[in-house]
Amino acid sequence: QVKSTKGGSQCKERHMGLLTPVGKIEISGCEKGLHEIKLPKMNVLPSGAESTAMCEVYEGTAEVTEPLQQCMGWLYAYFCEPARTATLPVPAFHHPLLQQDSFTSKVLWTLLRDVKFGEAVSYKHLADLAGNSRAARAVGGAMRSNPIPIIIPCHRVICSSGQSGNYGGGNLMKEWLLSHEKLQQGKGAY
Repeated sequence: QVKSTKGGSQCKERHMGLLTPVGKIEISGCEKGLHEIKLPKMNVLPSGAESTAMCEVYEGTAEVTEPLQQCMGWLYAYFCEPARTATLPVPAFHHPLLQQDSFTSKVLWTLLRDVKFGEAVSYKHLADLAGNSRAARAVGGAMRSNPIPIIIPCHRVICSSGQSGNYGGGNLMKEWLLSHEKLQQGKGAY
């Protein structure tokens, strides 16, 4: 149960699990929006059949809310038909962090809006975009708090040196997501 910031009402949270090329992803949300995407920890990079696996639901198909349905469609497109993500609506978000007026929230919304598929941005540049050029470390904190990874693409935020930096889903996951996007761009999908 997630407590709404407006009115203190409780959400009726629903959960779904998706089997993806990077493993089992868990998503949760209510009628008002998506609450969270939980990524699996990767110990090895997927290869062969695993890396081309389609997205399919493995649990939670009963009473799927519209935001969960949209999230599932968006993630399917991301992994299987990436060019479609540019035209798909992003599901509504209903996580309290994303409804606040805070630097973290501003950074996450800026990242979602300004850093497109296949692009990367440094922590410092994202701080500039969010309006505080000296807040690169705070941007790192915002990335660690991101409740909606992949859709809010914190994997696209890298160090100024070009190193990938840390990632909540693990560095192998970040490496896979970045190379997936580069590979798809190389196919002329964008």
